Amino acid sequence: MAGVAASGRRQRAWVPYAMIAPGVLYLVVFFAIPIYTLFKTSLSVNSGSRFVPTLEFSWQWSNYTEAFSSYQEQIARSFWYALIATLIMIVMAYPLAYVIAFRAGRLRNIMLGLVVLPFFVTFLVRTIAWKTILADDGWVVEMLGTIGLLPPEDRLLSTPWAVIGGLVYNFLPFMVLPIYVSLEKIDPRLLEASRDLYSTPARTFGKVILPMSLPGVLAGSLLTFIPASGDFINAEYLGSTRTRMIGNVIQDEFLRVKDYPVAAALSFVLMAIIIVVVIGYTRVLGTEDLV
Repeated sequence: MAGVAASGRRQRAWVPYAMIAPGVLYLVVFFAIPIYTLFKTSLSVNSGSRFVPTLEFSWQWSNYTEAFSSYQEQIARSFWYALIATLIMIVMAYPLAYVIAFRAGRLRNIMLGLVVLPFFVTFLVRTIAWKTILADDGWVVEMLGTIGLLPPEDRLLSTPWAVIGGLVYNFLPFMVLPIYVSLEKIDPRLLEASRDLYSTPARTFGKVILPMSLPGVLAGSLLTFIPASGDFINAEYLGSTRTRMIGNVIQDEFLRVKDYPVAAALSFVLMAIIIVVVIGYTRVLGTEDLV
């Protein structure tokens, strides 16, 4: 009997490893190996022609210095646009999530459905739709010109604000949903206790609701800032050559110039900066729920 029990325990010990094996295999095949290949490419030299590139691994660290020094403007612009878009999304998403969590009542599911409804249309189609909306002969430009908010010679398309607006629109649901989940998890009894202690609504929000919803703000910020900083579609369709982001540069280096080592180095520079920013942000605003 003891041998049977020991055999059963050994078999059960393998169950957790068997359960995570598919996920680990997936990460190795589709993440670890591509990252290794990209890193090896970033340290290679292109000894072929533009049309037939031939890569030779040679520990070419100068690819990183060239990538960073040549495209500092695009790197800075990408993170600046992503930061502004993230701040705008926080300002827009928090009141909406608050209303859905505490005031929507029977309309809660409908409002949540409206939040995720844009995902039923592809990212590219949504961006092209914004290009049509913000066109020089579109109704938005005409309306702003009529009320005097946009001078006759100015335009919305091909400007930084068009790119930022596209980022806000495309990534806003990723900010609303985490904040909503954090707000929805707050125990109503805490709010009742705050009112019983004669706290004002503003003080209840500042001392109870806001601190307890910070995990959602942090999660939403990361879910929007990270993809926004590497985005290239909005800058491609809503911007101009003066609003190019680092994602556009990487795309061109890979697909048009075919300078694979510099493109790979730029990708790692972007990842490294994002990691540093995320670690710093989570240390400042981090909570026990996420870090």
